Amino acid sequence: MCLLASLHVKKPLFAMSESRPPANKKNARRRRRPRRNRGNAANKQGGGENRGQSHSRQRAAKPPVAEPPALPDTPHDFGPDNAFGLLMPAIGHAIADSGYTTPTPVQSQCIPHLLKGKDMLGSAQTGTGKTAAFTLPLIDYLAQNRRRPSPKTPRALVMAPTRELAAQIGKSIETYSKYLRVSHTVIFGGVGQNPQEQAMKRGVDFLVATPGRLLDLCNQGHIELDGVEAFVLDEADRMLDMGFIHDIKKVVAKLPKKRHSLFFSATMAPNIVELAHTMLIDPVRVTIAPEQPTVERIEQKVMFVDKNDKDSLLVDVLGDTDRVIIFTQMKYAANRVAEKLEKAGISAAAIHGNKSQGARTRALDGFKDGSIRALVATDIAARGIDVDGVRLVVNYHLPMETETYVHRIGRTARAGRDGRAVSFCEAKERDQLRDIEKAIKKKIPVDTDHAYHSETARNARGADAKPEPRGQGGRRGGGGGRGGNNRGRGRRRG
Repeated sequence: MCLLASLHVKKPLFAMSESRPPANKKNARRRRRPRRNRGNAANKQGGGENRGQSHSRQRAAKPPVAEPPALPDTPHDFGPDNAFGLLMPAIGHAIADSGYTTPTPVQSQCIPHLLKGKDMLGSAQTGTGKTAAFTLPLIDYLAQNRRRPSPKTPRALVMAPTRELAAQIGKSIETYSKYLRVSHTVIFGGVGQNPQEQAMKRGVDFLVATPGRLLDLCNQGHIELDGVEAFVLDEADRMLDMGFIHDIKKVVAKLPKKRHSLFFSATMAPNIVELAHTMLIDPVRVTIAPEQPTVERIEQKVMFVDKNDKDSLLVDVLGDTDRVIIFTQMKYAANRVAEKLEKAGISAAAIHGNKSQGARTRALDGFKDGSIRALVATDIAARGIDVDGVRLVVNYHLPMETETYVHRIGRTARAGRDGRAVSFCEAKERDQLRDIEKAIKKKIPVDTDHAYHSETARNARGADAKPEPRGQGGRRGGGGGRGGNNRGRGRRRG
């Protein structure tokens, strides 16, 4: 019985009320009635007098979990030697509902090993289906080994560098677990943390998180990682580029020694491999052309242009084309380019680490539904943008790292489709272009048939062809912030 209910049954209280004149009895009864009703309501909610609960406890109770939809009667047959056929029928139906019948090469190689519980070191380029390659077998594992998640402790943890990529992974889990009772939540900075706290308080099977907010909630006691059974580090190369190496090590230190670990990176530089060996035990190595960009299906060209003519050239290049992603090096440049396009009558939105999560979500939604024709993005914010039908990628600024060029143009020509990529090159970017061409082992065709062609930029050499030192002209674009704190190498936290 709750304290309030127990107080009003003591005889002295009742005696005090009954000794008052009749005019006050009505008031006394009015005072007593709410107490008596609250006690009865608590008892009814708790199923008995000994299980009464306060209103605050009732609000914190775990809400009922929605039942998954009924499975179709006939199992989906993927045919022999199809990795999808190794998964539970419920997952197979979800895959078929999404319109997929044949796994990609990375999925064919990963799924069988991951179903056996092997640690994995995977290298796969953008747009290869890598997300499903690890979410599908992990969903299978969690469903086959079903148990109620413990409060604050996820059973599987996926760590991603940016909010957009984390949200994309969360959507993949939701899609492929639609017929199963597998819970998940996505945690990142830039939004209020109370809903995230409540989700973890109830317990989840799958947690997808960016490093900054994950460590924040761990340090506040809202998340505990000592019960994690499977850990995935996705886009490890971008994690290190964003300065997350120390955060990664802090997270790994909180994990149990006995766990299933997966490590994915688009590139495998020596520092990436060194980090992987500290996390994995006898891993299976899966490599899907890590250094071979999917450029064969992309029509590439470069336009030499003076710096001050880039905006005008961009308007001409876009013309009537929709679904265009434009890459800039700096956040302020992304804002400025989007404003210039809007003034030219081209609907555009910028997406970068200084934007609130609400603004980023609205920009992506508008880009997906066609109300926004051009999305202007920094490199880190663009990780995780998974939009079908991107017709054109424009490099307004050339990237500093040659590998980033591959990730940028990989936003188009996804899922076997063709696409176009146009790169603007001013004089100070000439050496960057030469480095990119060495990396992809291909000369990018030059388009001189435009009003702003610059021979000065095309023939730049020596100091004239080198970019400004970092820190001049603004910092490069970053990923998601956590409360606006700068950390690591001057970039925003995820």
